[in-house]
Amino acid sequence: MLGFLTARQAGLDDPLRLRRAESTRRVLNLELNHDRDVDRIHSNGINTIDIEVIEGRYMLSGGADGVIVVYDLENNSRKPQYTCKAVCTVGRSSPYVHRFSVETVQWYPHDTGMFVSSSFDQTMKVWDTETLKPAEVFQFEGNVYCHHMSPIARKHSLIAVGTKDQKVQLCDLKSGSRIQVLQGHRGEVLSVRWSPRYEHILATASTDSRVLVWDVRRASGSLFSLDQHNGDKSKASSEAVNTAHNGRVNGLCFTVDGLYLLTTGTDDRMRLWNSANGKNTLVNYGKVSNESRKGLKITVSRSCSPEFVFVPCGSSVAVYTLHTGELVTMLRGHYNNVDCCQFHPDYQELYSGGKDCNILAWVPVVRPPDVEEEGTAAKGGSQATVNPAFEDAWSSDED
Repeated sequence: MLGFLTARQAGLDDPLRLRRAESTRRVLNLELNHDRDVDRIHSNGINTIDIEVIEGRYMLSGGADGVIVVYDLENNSRKPQYTCKAVCTVGRSSPYVHRFSVETVQWYPHDTGMFVSSSFDQTMKVWDTETLKPAEVFQFEGNVYCHHMSPIARKHSLIAVGTKDQKVQLCDLKSGSRIQVLQGHRGEVLSVRWSPRYEHILATASTDSRVLVWDVRRASGSLFSLDQHNGDKSKASSEAVNTAHNGRVNGLCFTVDGLYLLTTGTDDRMRLWNSANGKNTLVNYGKVSNESRKGLKITVSRSCSPEFVFVPCGSSVAVYTLHTGELVTMLRGHYNNVDCCQFHPDYQELYSGGKDCNILAWVPVVRPPDVEEEGTAAKGGSQATVNPAFEDAWSSDED
């Protein structure tokens, strides 16, 4: 690391290399932080969390109890031990609370004055953060599994919504109405994600084992359907033709640059796709345990080299290298299944929520080389089992 600093000071190296090396080092040293708690508000499992990108300070959570909570992640006390306090809650006593499980929450991408939630009570609500009252309520005919707003859109204000119905609904925030329906799936839509690169590109995943990629400006149908066999009919059975997985597809996540798309399925597989042409890159992540009957929230790192993907895996969070598929570490600390995780790019921290009603904070821990354990990093009741090949990955860039 000193080599990076010296080279940067002398103008011999790109400052971004130092940033990438430090970000990578921090991700490789993630551990459960026993000095940082998150207020335990939910009385049932936590299905979804989201951190706003404007200040990187406030986090949303939604639970199986129908409750929504806003947390302040900032350490105002400046003490080593602190609790991320719940600053406001849409609790069971609120007349506007969701009646059933909240499946997805998301901050409005451009300011913190609004957020959106969707629920098994067949509604999606657009909330005013100041009043904690819905500014708009969209009613659907079945359970709402997911929704997503584009992080980059300037020409539209559409929210994509996946429900028990086979159709993907597009709701317009400006008009407050449903303006378009995307037809192509033959099962429940469990996950939807807008591309962070092109504002009109949308990916959708379903119980029909398929992932469809759409240009919402076209009315003729999807651009293409992801095919795990890349068109090789000799490797596919008649049932597996033009399918992304051999089971429900319940997780979607674009990489930060939008060039690749990650999918997870109940066939215990995770796949990486070229988002431009829909080709399976054939990265082998091994068995990725996935027993969820609903959507699974996965996330990717930012500004690292290599990049990493964080995947709920039973009661742990598995960390893989994005393009090689190698398992880097297993973050253990939850007492029950993990359903969601969210990466904080400002500090290279990770937050995870699970059926144990806890939100855990995983933060980088710096340890002197002489006290680092070979292959493992343990603290209290949590354990991070690290692939030894990655222990010095950040320092190898320096050489």
